[in-house]
Amino acid sequence: MRIGIDLGGTKIEAVALSDEGAVLARQRVATPRGDYDATLGALADLVGALERETGKRGTVGIAMPGVVSPATGRVKNANSTWLNGRSFQEDAEKILGRPLRLQNDANCFALSEAVDGAAAGAEVVFGAILGTGVGGGIVVRGRPLRGRNAIAGEWGHNPLPWPRADERPGPECYCGRSGCIETYLSGPGLAADHGRVTGSPARADQLAAAALAGDAAAEASLARYEERLARSLASVINLLDPDLIVLGGGLSQMARLYTNVPRLWSPFVFSDRVDSRLLPPKHGDSSGVRGAAWLWER
Repeated sequence: MRIGIDLGGTKIEAVALSDEGAVLARQRVATPRGDYDATLGALADLVGALERETGKRGTVGIAMPGVVSPATGRVKNANSTWLNGRSFQEDAEKILGRPLRLQNDANCFALSEAVDGAAAGAEVVFGAILGTGVGGGIVVRGRPLRGRNAIAGEWGHNPLPWPRADERPGPECYCGRSGCIETYLSGPGLAADHGRVTGSPARADQLAAAALAGDAAAEASLARYEERLARSLASVINLLDPDLIVLGGGLSQMARLYTNVPRLWSPFVFSDRVDSRLLPPKHGDSSGVRGAAWLWER
């Protein structure tokens, strides 16, 4: 049995999978925000509950915000800020009494979809997270690519490719730079762009509904979003040349992306044709926790 844990900012979800990927048990609790020791305790409680329910002891993998720095062994880049600077893997292994495997949550999303999801069997997979932020994960031949600095796939903090005059220097990003992909392609980025153009703020989900209802301004905002997404993914294709790109996060639920974006990315891809495919996730919100379970080899 393998246990996967998705350590989110508002909830912690845990699942026990069989070696064939069947769900044996599932648990979810609220994240003890701001409390490091309570977070470790919640992990131990979840693992204990799953093992009591199944009557089995499992391997444990964790999908986490941020990464463990190869240089220090401590967490960096986590938006769950109470984890940053902590020896999280060492502390979690002590409280759980076993070795753990940890990966960034975007890597776990990509791994889940590559193992038995939308990209099952593909050699090279890029998982693009379009939600509150913009993240990414890379899986090659069934293994997540971590990278020397543990930042492989972090495309959201590259500049928007081929920027137009009205896109320079771009919105300020929390990372300290301007014009990052995340400032345009995240949910808040889409909403902010609509507000800048129209003077009327609206959430991303509201814009999708309004566009379906025939709202011209909402449709124009989504069209700008799709063209920017096409440029951004074209730069990923030029660098990585993946077989498949799978979208995750709240914005991945917009069905129009999977038709419109591939129509727009060809002029920016350095090839006579583009055979990479863009797909929605098979496992949706469960991809992170399933990918964490798959961190241990089958």
